[in-house]
Amino acid sequence: MDLSLLIVIVCAVIAVVFIALFLVFGRSEAAYTFDIGGGAPRASGGRDESAETTYSSRLVGFAAVIGAIFAALLARLWSMQLVSSDEYTKEAESNRTRTVTTAAPRGRILDRNGAEIVSNRSSLTVVADADVADDEVEMQLLANLIGMPRQAVYRKVIDSSEGAQSVRTVATDVSRRVVAYLGEHPAAFSGVSVQQRSQRSYPQGTLAAHVVGYTGTVTAEQLEASGSDDSSVQYKSGDVVGQAGVEAMYESILQGIRGEQTVYVDSNGKILQSSTKIDPQSGSDVVLTIDSGIQKAAEDSLEKVLTELRQKGKNPAGGSVVCLDCTNGEVLAMASAPTFSPSIFVGGIANSDWEGLTNEASNYPLLNRAISGQYPSGSTIKPFTSFAALDNGIATPQSGYVCNGWWTGLGEAYGMWCYNHDGHGGLNLQQGITFSCDVVFYDIGKGFSNSSNKDGMQQKFRQYGFGSATGIDLPSEAVGRVPDAAWKWDYFSSLPDADREWHPGDYCNIAIGQGDILVTCLQIAHAYSSIANRGPVFKPHVLKCVKSNIGNGSVIDYKVSQTDDISEEDDYRDLVERGLEGVIYEESESQAAHWTNLNVKVAGKTGTGEQTSVGRNICWMVAYAPADDPKYVVAANVDGGDWGSTTAMLVARDVLGQIYGQPDTATTVSDTTD
Repeated sequence: MDLSLLIVIVCAVIAVVFIALFLVFGRSEAAYTFDIGGGAPRASGGRDESAETTYSSRLVGFAAVIGAIFAALLARLWSMQLVSSDEYTKEAESNRTRTVTTAAPRGRILDRNGAEIVSNRSSLTVVADADVADDEVEMQLLANLIGMPRQAVYRKVIDSSEGAQSVRTVATDVSRRVVAYLGEHPAAFSGVSVQQRSQRSYPQGTLAAHVVGYTGTVTAEQLEASGSDDSSVQYKSGDVVGQAGVEAMYESILQGIRGEQTVYVDSNGKILQSSTKIDPQSGSDVVLTIDSGIQKAAEDSLEKVLTELRQKGKNPAGGSVVCLDCTNGEVLAMASAPTFSPSIFVGGIANSDWEGLTNEASNYPLLNRAISGQYPSGSTIKPFTSFAALDNGIATPQSGYVCNGWWTGLGEAYGMWCYNHDGHGGLNLQQGITFSCDVVFYDIGKGFSNSSNKDGMQQKFRQYGFGSATGIDLPSEAVGRVPDAAWKWDYFSSLPDADREWHPGDYCNIAIGQGDILVTCLQIAHAYSSIANRGPVFKPHVLKCVKSNIGNGSVIDYKVSQTDDISEEDDYRDLVERGLEGVIYEESESQAAHWTNLNVKVAGKTGTGEQTSVGRNICWMVAYAPADDPKYVVAANVDGGDWGSTTAMLVARDVLGQIYGQPDTATTVSDTTD
């Protein structure tokens, strides 16, 4: 019989009993008396306070209260059974069912040709039911089998971050021996099983590590922020998510849809049986603009140069390379050294490993120096200084200069050296670019100090993107710095006023890429793309498309974005281009030897910036090719080398050599010191 019906019957019986009692005892004639003489009855008057009357009145009151209580119970029961029955049925059902989720494989990350950079592999994972924590013997046996301390196993078994009813992950990537032993001794490990799960794998090792990034367990902050809008992913505790690079930038695409299974549980939460199931859906594959061949050439060349510097007793901190397709902004290669292995994060990273990746002694391997490293630009800024001078009337194509190695344009007390202490003699602006004569640009800096447009040089730098983010689709891009009088006054607020003021020497410093100016490797490549294109510049990007899960097509193609079209006089452009071609073929025979064995014409610029705060040079080379119809721009830097011409230039040459299939065969060492 239904329990609700039984309650109704019992309540009804009790109500009938009390009604009967009321009818029997509730009626009383004690308010009347009879005349002994046999006369007619008459009212006796006054209050009747006999025991019989008092008892009868209390019984009536008690019956009324009980009746009201049962009336309320019947009304509530009627409401529960008829009005809210569906709601209570759902609540009852939710109390005995739970939803257990299963992680979905992440989408792969491919290079532009379909080669896997990041993929997934099967991982044999030992999991345990929650009640294994109550079995001391089973826990100790399991700890002995997988080679973990018993306390560590206990902590993993009681960890409910993946869900109260979910099995607990104890160990990943276990050996076949462990799997076989568990299978042969089911009685000893009744609450333990082995699952095949998906883990990130890296078929090409550390290739493009800073671009693809790495994954890790979702943080408390990410959990709190998840699901805050319709486009974000709703995370659960224990989820593996992208934490850096493409893995983080395109998390919503790479992250799959979790599978779900409904299970029935008892009052203690123990699973009794399983019900409906929805299989997980893997994330979408992401295709990058990266070319694995060019990327590998960039990384190998950078490491080779750094190794050679160490063999000479130097202590370089690292370096970076960026290769762009200047016609659309695609990033063909982006390398940063020192690098790291993303696989170290699979399954969780040890504290000691994390410390090794984030301390100064290891030169911060997680730092993507190509977009986050900020350095003085050195002489690579000189083409933009030239445009500023020409646009503001500080110089003309016919301007002449004389360099004797020591410049005293601001007075003997403020004299400044050219990097070539012997001097370059007489030369014009084009030759000033080709031979990177500092004296030419000191004169330009002095000219701006006397100009009506005193910020004209900084305005030109900003026009080409310095001091602002390029907008690349990677996290943690630095913006660099273009200093001016307002910045200096605020930045050095603790110094005396005289030291906070902007002086003519400050113009001279930034004119040659020294002093307080800071740029990134990507900014240099981006700005030179505008020179190569004679105006147009495109937003750099690493995403090419998102593949469809069905067939070989794509569901999202990156939309190329032209961010600017910088206008310059054609005569000025011609002057700068001739100056940059001269750097490659005229500045030094030993330098030219590395480029004449390439069958396309190249234009470029070397540079060396002084990092006075750390006592190291930052060595630069930027080049574009073919010079007469540009397609590729390569920028490279080496933090802690001698000169740009002896370090970064070799890296840029190797990258272009990979693109054109013509490796650098020259063995000469450039004798230029810029």
